[in-house]
Amino acid sequence: MRIIYMGTPEFAVPGLEKLVEAGWNIVGVITAPDKPQGRGRKLVGSPVKQAAERLGLPILQPTNLKNPEFQEELRELKADLQIVVAFRMLPESVWSMPPLGTFNLHASLLPNYRGAAPINWAIINGETETGVTTFFLKHEIDTGSIIFQEKVAILPEDDLGIVYEKLMNVGSDLVVRTVEAISKDEVKPLPQDESKALHHAPKIFKETCQIDWTQSSESIHNLIRGLSPYPAAWTTLHDKTCKIFKSKAHTEPLPELKPGEWKSDGKSFLKFQCGEGHLEVLELQLEGKKRMHIGDFLKGYRLEK
Repeated sequence: MRIIYMGTPEFAVPGLEKLVEAGWNIVGVITAPDKPQGRGRKLVGSPVKQAAERLGLPILQPTNLKNPEFQEELRELKADLQIVVAFRMLPESVWSMPPLGTFNLHASLLPNYRGAAPINWAIINGETETGVTTFFLKHEIDTGSIIFQEKVAILPEDDLGIVYEKLMNVGSDLVVRTVEAISKDEVKPLPQDESKALHHAPKIFKETCQIDWTQSSESIHNLIRGLSPYPAAWTTLHDKTCKIFKSKAHTEPLPELKPGEWKSDGKSFLKFQCGEGHLEVLELQLEGKKRMHIGDFLKGYRLEK
C-alpha cells in the first residue's frame, strides 16, 4: 500500500515515525514551506519536514494545494491512501485522489470540538475528557465518517502542554491502527451524530486570551490552563502586558476588592479578585521579563498599587 502523509507541526511527527517503524510504505510527505526563524531570519523546515529528512522520505512543500503542477506531482506518486495530521484544509481534487481515500486525525471526540483549536477549547470549557478521532475527509470540515476514536482524561491541573502531549502520543498509535484496519478492509466508518456537536473550536486570537476578571475564578483558571504555555492568557499589571501560566482558583472573595483588582504581600503571593471568588497567580511573565514563579518574581519586582 502506497501512502502519502501530510502534516506540519510537532503533533504530526510521532504518527509519521510510527508508520515508518511499522514498515508502511510512505511514498511522499507533504508539509508547509520553510519559514524564517530567529534573529537571522534563517529559513527553517517544519518539524514534519525535519522528521521526513531524518527518515529519508521524499518531501513536497507546495505553497498552493490547487496548483496543477503540484497536483500532477501528487498523482505521479500513485498513492493508495493519504493521511492528514495537523495540516491545512485540502481541496477536493487532492483528498479524493487516492482510491482508498484520505483520512484525518483530529484532536477531539468528533463531532464535538470541530475546528482549529480543539485542545485549547476543551480545557477552557472545563472538560474532564477529550480524545482523538480518525475520519474520512469530505466537503465540510471535520464532518466525515468516523473510523476510530480513543478517549483521554483531562486531569484537574492539566494544561494545554500536558494534554497536547497525551493526545499526540495516543493519536500517533491511532493513525497506525487506522492504516492497519484500512489495509485489511476492516473499517466500518460511522456517520457523525450531529446531536453530539455541542461545542466548536475556533482559532485562538489575542483577544481570546485576554482575561475577563468579571468571570468566575474557575473559568479564568481554565482559560489559563487552556492557553499555557502558548499563546498564554494575559492581563495588564502596571500598564504592562502580564501573561499568566499557572494559577489556583479560590471560591472565597477578597474583601473590598472589585473584579480585576489585586493584592500582594510583596513576597509570596499575588491574588486577583474575580466575578466569583479570587485567583492566585503561581507563574507569570511580565512584559520584558522572563517567565517566573511568583516568589521569584516578587523578589525582583516591587509591586505597588
